[in-house]
Amino acid sequence: MRNIYGTASGSERDQPTSSGFRRAFILLTIVRGSLMLVVSAFLCATISAQDTDRIDPQLTNTPLPTYVIRNARIVTVSGAEIENGNVVISGGKINAVGANVSAPAGAQEIDGKGLTVYPGMIDLGTNMGLVEVPTGAPGTVDAQELGDMNPNIAAVWSVNPHSAHIAVTRVAGVTNALSLPSGGIISGQGAFLNLFGSSPREMALVPEAVLMIEFPRIGGGGFGFGPPNITPEAMTQRDRRIEELRKIFRDAEAYGRAQDAYRDNPRSVQRPTTDPKLAALVPYARGERPVIFRAEREREIRAAIRFAEEMKLKPIIIGASEGAKVASFLKEKNVPVILDGVLNLPLREDDAYDSMYENASKLQAAGVRFCISTGDSGAHVRDLPFNAGMAASFGLPKAEALKAVTLYPAQILGVADRLGSIEPGKLANLVITDGDVLEARTNVKYLFIGGRQLPLVSRHTMLNDEFKDRK
Repeated sequence: MRNIYGTASGSERDQPTSSGFRRAFILLTIVRGSLMLVVSAFLCATISAQDTDRIDPQLTNTPLPTYVIRNARIVTVSGAEIENGNVVISGGKINAVGANVSAPAGAQEIDGKGLTVYPGMIDLGTNMGLVEVPTGAPGTVDAQELGDMNPNIAAVWSVNPHSAHIAVTRVAGVTNALSLPSGGIISGQGAFLNLFGSSPREMALVPEAVLMIEFPRIGGGGFGFGPPNITPEAMTQRDRRIEELRKIFRDAEAYGRAQDAYRDNPRSVQRPTTDPKLAALVPYARGERPVIFRAEREREIRAAIRFAEEMKLKPIIIGASEGAKVASFLKEKNVPVILDGVLNLPLREDDAYDSMYENASKLQAAGVRFCISTGDSGAHVRDLPFNAGMAASFGLPKAEALKAVTLYPAQILGVADRLGSIEPGKLANLVITDGDVLEARTNVKYLFIGGRQLPLVSRHTMLNDEFKDRK
């Protein structure tokens, strides 16, 4: 006879005791297991109930409803405002807009009396979905790769659709964001996202939308930029990095030609060796997709544009803290700008306190194409309307400030046929508010992304509801 430990019993007298102990041990195990299952189920149910960052399957796995928003003020952005109009949403798109449009039978009605309908806002300068806790949890940061040249890295594969920042941002009226990688010289390819979806590919309107380049620079100074360091060694290092950048673009152009030649005549042309980095660069080297260059100072902006002109690229400048100083040059070269520092301190210590606030108005006065971004990793992208509102407070016309976060970013990115204004045929990414969308006191009352009405729930609203009545 063997006891519960697998060793032989000492005598027959131990058999009843051993059997009883075995039964008791088995019973205890069963009870403990059942208790753990109950506790686990309870915890899972509680966590599920509180997890506002998980997408409700009923929102994604059901047919798109038809809606009609009646008697609302409609700010189309691209045309005249409609003081008392209707918007019909069908099949995920805007079906009709006007004062006297009719809705299909069975459409769900929203009373827009006293409310205003805006197109959803767009931020082109974020790390949305790539960074969760940038200063406290390295495991939640996936915005960059090792090495200086990573054109084959696509941010879309790293976007976390369950990031708490996504719901927090969209309930503030921001429906779309360009999520950009960072680090190195060629950081990788950014993804243009709808801020709703259960997977990165479901969220991505343009999975590989732009190439992000941290243009090599020297120097520093100003608030938080360190002391100037313009030495011969620093200039040599800057020039060497620019030459490396120039070489990889030339290699990509040659690689593309070789691939074309092989595709057109595979029997006579030897198949080129596959190179993922060069293959990813080809559409950018040919000017088919835009390349974003980060450049802040006047000399950096000029250098980046001249480099793009030399390589026949399609450039966009992001940053442009000193953009007003080169406004005529930007206008001449027809290079658009993403202003991501409206609320930042001045770049130089002797700059006027409002130099960053006025940057947008000076670019607009010079006829430069621009848009406004928060430049944030995710947590404060929700403040996009306040960045535009600040620019409006320092000289930028109010209508232009609204376009700077709606229509203009869509035009700069080449998606204005789908987003940025309220027009029939465009995606129904709409925000319905009880006031001016750029005002801090305004509340979002309804939200649509891709024609779906989304609940105005986020981690912030959940915590507010949990603690607002706490004694």
